[in-house]
Amino acid sequence: MVVKMITPRQIRAARALLDWSQQQLADKAIVSLNAVARLEKGIVDSRASTLLAIQKALVKAGIEFLDADQKGEGVRLKSPKA
Repeated sequence: MVVKMITPRQIRAARALLDWSQQQLADKAIVSLNAVARLEKGIVDSRASTLLAIQKALVKAGIEFLDADQKGEGVRLKSPKA
């Protein structure tokens, strides 16, 4: 599995699609609320494992991260049938 770096904007957008608070994301990813808040503000966390845990939790919930291309980066919520 190739891990792509997700951005603070993608994390915020993914939470919005799921209607999750920062605390809910922290609980699902098993990371601190402070870590989620810092990442969303663009303050780099020194541990890549924290970012990976957040990304895995969002993907498990149905989020798909879209690479930046000519139209820009993004996220989408997969269909329940996917």
